[in-house]
Amino acid sequence: MNQDLIIRRYRPSDEDVVVDLWSRAAREAHPFLTGEGTGEREQKMREVYLIQADNWVAEHNSEVVGLLGMIGSEIGGLFVAPASQGLGVGRALVEHATTMHGEVTLEVYTLNDRARRFYALMDFEEEGRRHDAETNHELITLRRTGRDSSLIQA
Repeated sequence: MNQDLIIRRYRPSDEDVVVDLWSRAAREAHPFLTGEGTGEREQKMREVYLIQADNWVAEHNSEVVGLLGMIGSEIGGLFVAPASQGLGVGRALVEHATTMHGEVTLEVYTLNDRARRFYALMDFEEEGRRHDAETNHELITLRRTGRDSSLIQA
């Protein structure tokens, strides 16, 4: 899929498609969060994150299949449509974030095993843990340093 994947800036016209993608992916990734992908969390997605974050979408054959939300150099959100998971979309979005910022951080729920495995494969390293008062779950802070392209030999 990677060769046909386009990463572009989020546009306000993407809102409904992106919120639907986020809702489906978030419910699958966070079954331990009551009301995930709906209600107040959806409202916050529309009214805060899609407005305040530096958002990017991944498109495959003109269909939005991924969302990357950056808050400075922190990956505030990385969501891939369930049908497109495991096809390189998340990897491409992480590489895009690292290319833009060099070093990136993120937080992932301890209970999100699939995401934790993905981030380990992407060379993220644990920096710490904290209790999230909003959800009453533990979050792990991860960091990934960009690769120095001058060290890559042709």
